[in-house]
Amino acid sequence: MEFNTIDPIGGELPEQRPSRFRSGKLRRGVYLLPTFFTVANMMCGYYAILSAFEGHISDFDNAAIAIGVAFLFDSLDGRVARAMGTHSDFGKELDSLADIISFGIAPAVLAYAWGVRAAAIANSPGGVHLAQAGWVVGFFYLACCGWRLARFNIQGMAPSDKRYFAGMPTPLAACMVASIVHFTGGMPIQDVGPSVLWLLLLMALGVIMTSTVRYYSFKDVQWTRKQPSLAILLLSLLVGLVVYFSKPTLLILAGVYVLQGVVFHFVRSVRHRMASRHA
Repeated sequence: MEFNTIDPIGGELPEQRPSRFRSGKLRRGVYLLPTFFTVANMMCGYYAILSAFEGHISDFDNAAIAIGVAFLFDSLDGRVARAMGTHSDFGKELDSLADIISFGIAPAVLAYAWGVRAAAIANSPGGVHLAQAGWVVGFFYLACCGWRLARFNIQGMAPSDKRYFAGMPTPLAACMVASIVHFTGGMPIQDVGPSVLWLLLLMALGVIMTSTVRYYSFKDVQWTRKQPSLAILLLSLLVGLVVYFSKPTLLILAGVYVLQGVVFHFVRSVRHRMASRHA
């Protein structure tokens, strides 16, 4: 005999229909969406690695574009999971594994294949030392990426302000690498001097990733709420610039984001020292 719909006082309770979002089948279906974006992110990283191995000019450019697309998928999976209430420990770990492929291994391989290999071959036999330096620096970049992801999984955002990342996010470091390759159209570096500068940039990106320099996360931006008309116009303009002038636009955006964190960190350090002296 069923008593679930009988009120203890004597009346019948209204029939409770199961919530659509609590249905087991729908929950499995909902979880597929953020996971799809994470797997797509991983696939883009895998494609970028294979393209870098091919070694043609168009392949380098395609690898850079694939890393940029992986960044878009990585931005979507977390936002979709939070919006739908489907974030989980499994999704978090899968996202980290995808990030180490797309934003760690892929840019490290691309950086070596595009910025070191051709220069080492063109300047042989002395180029062997350049190739060895490229191998070491590429691994350093990859290790810093893994370090950054592990620290974020444990500590999360910056302790002082949850709107900021502690250290440059790995996707943005990878986008800095990809934007430079894309800006050149995939034409690899063939001289020792530019190749050395390229390796120094990779080392700097690795150091900034593992540092405590704060970078704005944009997570407090309410994308689903009404925004001023000017913001919509600026966003439309930005999309147009990316579509029609992707090479300079993406390089400027990535470069400005990387530099602003370092500049503001330096300014805050100077102000703190000045305040300590006057105190």
